[in-house]
Amino acid sequence: MCDNLRVVAGKIGTGLDISTARKERIIQEFMAETLDITCAVSPVLDTGFIPSVLWNRAYCERCEQDPGSSPIDIALCRPDGTCFVHRTKVLPHAGENLDINNKYVERLVKFLLWQKGGSRITIGGNDAIGNMVAEAYSPDGSQSFDFDIMGRRMFLEPMTVVSCPLEEVPEPHEEELALGRNLDGCRIGFDLGGSDRKAAAVIDGKVVFSEEIEWDPYFQHDPQYHYDGIQDSLRRAAEHLPRVDAIGGSAAGDYVNNEVRVASLFRGLSETDFDNHARRIFLRLKEDWGNIPFEVANDGEVTALAGSMSLNSNAVLGIAMGTSQAVGYCDPGGFITCGLNELAFAPIDYRDDAPADEWSGDIGCGVQYFSQQGIARLVPAAGIDLPGDMPLAERLVAVQDLMKQGDDRARRIYETTGTYFGYALASYAEFYEIRHLLLLGRVTSGEGGQIIIDKANEVLSAEFAELRESLNISTPDEQLKRHGQAIAAASLPKIGG
Repeated sequence: MCDNLRVVAGKIGTGLDISTARKERIIQEFMAETLDITCAVSPVLDTGFIPSVLWNRAYCERCEQDPGSSPIDIALCRPDGTCFVHRTKVLPHAGENLDINNKYVERLVKFLLWQKGGSRITIGGNDAIGNMVAEAYSPDGSQSFDFDIMGRRMFLEPMTVVSCPLEEVPEPHEEELALGRNLDGCRIGFDLGGSDRKAAAVIDGKVVFSEEIEWDPYFQHDPQYHYDGIQDSLRRAAEHLPRVDAIGGSAAGDYVNNEVRVASLFRGLSETDFDNHARRIFLRLKEDWGNIPFEVANDGEVTALAGSMSLNSNAVLGIAMGTSQAVGYCDPGGFITCGLNELAFAPIDYRDDAPADEWSGDIGCGVQYFSQQGIARLVPAAGIDLPGDMPLAERLVAVQDLMKQGDDRARRIYETTGTYFGYALASYAEFYEIRHLLLLGRVTSGEGGQIIIDKANEVLSAEFAELRESLNISTPDEQLKRHGQAIAAASLPKIGG
């Protein structure tokens, strides 16, 4: 996998070259017809922004007006039998509708892949569109990153895309994960981030010790670095407990049965070292701790669980804007779902020259809008001059310092981010039932975080009044900031289960 990509069809970044054939495929894919989209609230520093929610709604309205429109089903299945099915419509697939249909379905598949997750895609009701999706999500297709990550890396099998009649689309089969809300006994909760690792000792739901230690896992080539760091934090927390009954953790990445499948924390490892050491790192740690109950979940999921526990309410979407965009969801029943909720890779901007993610190479996805990368991307547009080699985290701090000084340039950065966010929330609400949105992460620290919320609410009021009335956006209180994540992580395993 590449870490950086060159400028392709308006994409941002420098690094690995891309074949001319692939460039042409990407350009062709995103040069589809543009619908007539007007934003009621335009991002002050980025007026070219085309919100996915407005584009999709305009497309669906056109389908409703065209009697020739036909149903199409998208099924995403996994090797274990889990299956998600999304039903929609497309315009008559001919003439000037070809490009717009392809764009609608391909971007929808992209969103569903990273919201739900699956390695077996079935397109029901239109073979031609199915063939387009199969070409895009193939080893040499425009979405080869997703093909590799979602297939071989995530679900340990090659991704497949097939077409079939509507009546042959697989039936949906989804399960909730009964993790969390276990507060009995002596527990350790840990959280692994890109710049620090946290651990806490918890007795019957009360934190008796917590600690945050800096580390730099992203580009470490020795897997022992990660193991030793995590083990060190666990042992330091254990010193404050009479015994350790269970260990629960949260970390950026995707985990299946405590196996690491995809995680940026281990991006510096070779594939061999990842497979031989990182993939089973938490299973090895469990063995080292006497095979006590031990559960690890995506940090976004644990954040949503922590928010649900703190708010005493369900249907919580948690979004952390930090090194990347971390997302988690606690459903209306109070459960963590089996979906991936990796919305950093989900498209929210449908313009043809949207900024590109430096890892996947795809354009218009959340990570370039709701992270320290997103803030840094807006710095030149705001007229702020920072050294070109300044690390992203330091650029964020520089903008935050300017915000403290009342600098209007910094304010415009946060206003732009908030406008993006309002439209993204409306898009997310098309796929999630959301009562509470918990917003956190370093990007939201200080006055800038409130500006993001205020601007997002302005967008919702102007364009999505019903959602504005039903959705409450909040930030963590001090108790949740200090201990909520640790308590939620520690509560993941069930003792004696």
